[in-house]
Amino acid sequence: MNLPNKLTMLRIILVPVFIVFLLLRKDIAGAEIFSLAVFILAAITDSLDGYIARKHQIVTKFGQIVDPVADKLLISGALIAFVSLNEISIWAAILIIGREFAVTGLRVIAAKDGVIISASIWGKVKTTIQIIAVIAVIADPKIITLPYYIPNILIWIAVLITLFSGYKYFKAVNVDLFVEEKH
Repeated sequence: MNLPNKLTMLRIILVPVFIVFLLLRKDIAGAEIFSLAVFILAAITDSLDGYIARKHQIVTKFGQIVDPVADKLLISGALIAFVSLNEISIWAAILIIGREFAVTGLRVIAAKDGVIISASIWGKVKTTIQIIAVIAVIADPKIITLPYYIPNILIWIAVLITLFSGYKYFKAVNVDLFVEEKH
């Protein structure tokens, strides 16, 4: 297993650690700082694994498939925790997670046809905005005090960009989703 794949696996391992401390942040002093630090570390591994893989030309099928899944686990876990803590709208979480499932399904169908769907610029923008929004929700108000509406606005901007990037994936991929398969 190469370094980028190890970083992807580290991100997956960090997800439950992050979620536990995120959920405990109202009960344990310092848990919010630890959850934020773990989230940022996980987000850094996302950028780092892709950079290393491209720079050293060690892109693998495992990385192409598991890396986006690791990203979805991290962001979806944060959103579900935020909903359970009544910190964001359930609709924001449903729309973002729904788009993630839809694009993952599209990737599976495309892979079956031998097509690997790489991250687009809109997918990268989506991930960046989602990370910023999650950081804002975690950090406010215990770590930094933002105007009360900033984290919420960032979440809804993330929703809009997430939906737009999903639309762009479906529009760009040339896979016939409605052709019956013959057995």
